[in-house]
Amino acid sequence: MATATLGLKNELFTFHFFSELFHRRLRAADGRKIGRIDDVVFAMREPYPEAVGIVVEHGIGEEAELIPWSHVRSIGPKAVEIAPPDEGDRFPAFVDQPGWVLIDKHLMGRTILDIEGRRIEAVNDVHLLESKGRMVIAHVDTSFNGFLRKWGLGGLHLLKDQLISWKYVQPLSVEDAVVTDTVTLSLEREQLPELPAEDLADALEELSGEEQQALFSALEPEKAAETLVETEPRAQRQLIASLRREQAGAILTEMSVPQLAALFSVLPHDQTLELMKLLPPEDAERVEEILGEREVTAASLINYEYVTMHRERTVGEALAELRQSGREPNEISYIYIVSDVGDVLIGVVDLRELILARDEATLEELMAAPVVSVEEDDLQDDVARLFQKYQYRMVPVVDRSDHLLGVISSQDVMKGLEGRVG
Repeated sequence: MATATLGLKNELFTFHFFSELFHRRLRAADGRKIGRIDDVVFAMREPYPEAVGIVVEHGIGEEAELIPWSHVRSIGPKAVEIAPPDEGDRFPAFVDQPGWVLIDKHLMGRTILDIEGRRIEAVNDVHLLESKGRMVIAHVDTSFNGFLRKWGLGGLHLLKDQLISWKYVQPLSVEDAVVTDTVTLSLEREQLPELPAEDLADALEELSGEEQQALFSALEPEKAAETLVETEPRAQRQLIASLRREQAGAILTEMSVPQLAALFSVLPHDQTLELMKLLPPEDAERVEEILGEREVTAASLINYEYVTMHRERTVGEALAELRQSGREPNEISYIYIVSDVGDVLIGVVDLRELILARDEATLEELMAAPVVSVEEDDLQDDVARLFQKYQYRMVPVVDRSDHLLGVISSQDVMKGLEGRVG
């Protein structure tokens, strides 16, 4: 899912929201008024439905016209320019066809169901992609912003758009949509890992009881852990309470110590004690330290998954080593440059700069120094302020002699501190 706005352009494409095209004026090239957009018709094609025309209503007693999409010359902010009909003064009458879907009639306001028939959210808007004279349906938007846009209040943008890719949405037939008022979310178990954890968390928070448990249980442990971190405390308590012991153990082992501490801090004490037994002893001890400290220190938040190299390595050598390392992508935001003896931190290279650099360049040429770092006894609030100031994804933790001890991720330190750090 992604966030986009009407009129987002580059040389190849333009994004539109249907709520902002709805009732937009239609004008002929000579300025003559044709009417307003009452609906846009799409043909069900793979991979995305493609626009075939615009429906124009003319009032009681008059037939609606269908303006073929091939007659759309341009989409302006106030009006859509239309080429004249091929014959006569009017376009052909609109006659519904099998395999057609009308956005306003068949999608807007429909309830989205998952493949088991469980309610997820409602379609508040449809996100369209225009390119080289064609227009396709790219996403459906389930956020409240669709209502705001429809009433000309899109500038408020109170929430982020919740865009679900069309590849996960399969509308019912035209006939079924009229009588059922639903749209199916075509989401198979094997597709769940492709969805962002924050989007899965949002879906889980909308469900309850058996529905919530069923969706969460379909996730692999790693994805379940990522999703659990993004979920609100109330839903976290519900999800943890429903897990079998072995399932809980598999999920907890995928979480970092700070993430575990944040989770346990919202659980009942008895439940926390039981879950502690599922952790390796060293992790359980560190979690207890965090939970027991009134002021958490950087040492308690350390993550040991990071990459170090020496300054003389070339970019080509570094990239080859990273590709063969088998590390997870979220472990490689930066390469920390350390001394040949003692792992003294002397510089840092951002992975994005590494990818764009010449293969023969050395890491010493690319590295930033001195490095912004924290010491092991710095307090969590101070570390959080550092993240807010520099917007780093990770910061290194060093001792008083600048020996690298580990790293802290922004997600671990910032979660739950929004109201405390100022």
